[in-house]
Amino acid sequence: MTLKSAGRLILCLLLCVGIGILGSIVTRPEIPVWYAGLAKPWWTPPPAVFPVAWTILYILIAVSLWRLWDRAAPSPARASAITWFMIQLALNAAWSPVFFGWHGTRTALVTIIALLIAIVMTMIAASRADKPAAWLLTPYLAWIAYATTLNAGVVAMN
Repeated sequence: MTLKSAGRLILCLLLCVGIGILGSIVTRPEIPVWYAGLAKPWWTPPPAVFPVAWTILYILIAVSLWRLWDRAAPSPARASAITWFMIQLALNAAWSPVFFGWHGTRTALVTIIALLIAIVMTMIAASRADKPAAWLLTPYLAWIAYATTLNAGVVAMN
């Protein structure tokens, strides 16, 4: 790996993990009070699962972006993949403040559905530029699909 490539990987990690850290700043204070008081679906995992899952996911997401930036040849397919990537990342960054910060469970549901669609579009676009970059997003897609059911359950039960 060249110094340039390593620098790109570090930037991708800082961006993606940074978004996770910002989300946790909004989320963490709401867990013991507001979130604990919500009725939640029976398939909701314990709170300790979320930071572990998200740390792994943000690293995979960052590596996917790095592959698109560093490994994929410049092309319209790559540009499309990176555009979709940034859209899904913005939606990801918005969800925690909407759900936990504003307690907007319904708006968060709309946001996470849009996120789910954007991840699929990112994966489709990425598969045209760098297949491993698309595959790296598979656990993220699965987690967001699961999280969507949790968000919908919270809306239905509260």
